[in-house]
Amino acid sequence: MTALPEKIRVVEVGPRDGLQSETQLIDSATKIELINRLSSARLPVVEATSFVSPRWIPQLADAEEVLAGIDRRPGTDYPVLVPNLRGLERALSAGVREIAVFTAASEAFNRKNVNAGIDESLDRIGEIAAPALKAGLRIRGYVSCVLGCPYEGRVSPDVVVDVARRLTQAGCYEVSLGDTIGIGTPAAARGLVDAVAAEIGVQRVAVHFHDTRGQALANVLACLQAGVATVDASVAGLGGCPYARGATGNLATEDLIYMLHGMGLETGVDLDALIETGLFISRALGRHPVSRLGQIAVLAAEQDTI
Repeated sequence: MTALPEKIRVVEVGPRDGLQSETQLIDSATKIELINRLSSARLPVVEATSFVSPRWIPQLADAEEVLAGIDRRPGTDYPVLVPNLRGLERALSAGVREIAVFTAASEAFNRKNVNAGIDESLDRIGEIAAPALKAGLRIRGYVSCVLGCPYEGRVSPDVVVDVARRLTQAGCYEVSLGDTIGIGTPAAARGLVDAVAAEIGVQRVAVHFHDTRGQALANVLACLQAGVATVDASVAGLGGCPYARGATGNLATEDLIYMLHGMGLETGVDLDALIETGLFISRALGRHPVSRLGQIAVLAAEQDTI
């Protein structure tokens, strides 16, 4: 078996990527408690919110209030998503230390998502990156639709490699490769990671899988075998993509941590606390948890009350 990284850095994206897809507005106090619970579960990275226009994503209109209200745990980073210079100004005013920027490896998806093609979106990222780096911020890059697009179908790995290269040239310390519609399988995921790693180095590569077709954990394992040591996930499996019909939620953080711990890999995460956090946000949303471990916890609780 291929040697695996001994420690895996898990990037929790539920408070931003997960909640932004919810049509039911969540109050700021619940978001703050969610982030604090994730911090208490010792997640090393909790993506807290996004400074996007409230007109586009009303769910995250309270970004300043949420950031001001959270308890910042030493050892946890709290990056925010920034779509433009106005968002960067708001983020700097809120005292953030790390931002994330985003594009896609698909012309059509980019135009649906940010009303710009790939080149123009990367130019915008460059405009954000220069002042952000000057202000001492760390920058993480997201690339959507790396294994397939709901509008264009197959996406060329060469395009993904080029976008990843240009993001690192703009100043991104890491590039997260997103299977936005959950179409990937382990062989395809591994092949893409190998191609991107050959260009920017595997230490700069992170992966972000949706579990639309039940392949997310298998894809993660294939990428770990390629040397990837950073994986994005969303508590309770929150999230989806409003621009990709049928794209269900992100890989659930609880299920990811269970697999990693079962393989003897270190994450530093308190799995029991994480499961409770998934149950908390699922109750707040008025639904059963999507994660397998959350479902088991609910069933166990029901049996105990019989």
